[in-house]
Amino acid sequence: MSSTRARRQTRLSRALGLALTPKAAKYMERRPYGPGEHGRARKKQDSDYAVRLREKQRLRAQYGIREAQMTRAFEEAKRTKGLTGENLIELLEMRLDALVLRAGFARTIAQARQLVVHRHITVDGKRVDRPSFRVAEGQLIGVHERSETMTPFQVAAAGAHRDVLPTVPGYLDVKIESLQARLVRRPKRSEVPVTCEEQLVVEYYAR
Repeated sequence: MSSTRARRQTRLSRALGLALTPKAAKYMERRPYGPGEHGRARKKQDSDYAVRLREKQRLRAQYGIREAQMTRAFEEAKRTKGLTGENLIELLEMRLDALVLRAGFARTIAQARQLVVHRHITVDGKRVDRPSFRVAEGQLIGVHERSETMTPFQVAAAGAHRDVLPTVPGYLDVKIESLQARLVRRPKRSEVPVTCEEQLVVEYYAR
C-alpha cells in the first residue's frame, strides 16, 4: 500500500512539476522531465486557464486537501481583511496537519495527517483527530504521552526529518526533543514554505 501511494505521489509530482515527497524529489532529480515517451518533447503553450488550474492543483497537493476543503478555505480568505491569496495560504498553514509537518514530527503531509487521524497528536493537552483543525495563536501542539515511545516519534525527536524539511518557520516555537511545538503567531505568507503563485489561484476561483 505504501509503495503504491509513493508511486502515485511521484507521478503527481512529475505532472505538477513539484516534488511532493522526499522520494519524489530524488526521482525528479534523476528524471527532470515529464512522464511517458514524449516526456522530453517540447510542450505546447498552456492556456491561461490551464496555468491557473495547475497552480491551484499544486497548492492543493502540497496540503493534501480535497477540492471542497480548498473552496471553503478560499471563501473564508476572501471574507478576511487583506490580500485573498496570502490569506488563503496563511489559513491553510494553520491546519493541524500542516503544523505537525512544519514542526518536524512527520516527514510528509500524508504522514502528518495519518498521525492526527490516529489520535497521536494533542492540542493544549487534548487529543485532536481532525487534520483540518485550525490551530489558534498560542496553542501548544504535542504528542500524546502514550505515543511518545513509538518508533516514528522517537525518530522525529532525534531530528531525523530535518534533512528533508525546510527550516522551522518563525511562527512556530519547536522543542523537537520534547515533541512540542507552539504556534506563537499567525503565519505570514512570506514565511510559509510552499511553492505557489497565489494570485493565479485567486484568478482561478474568480473566473
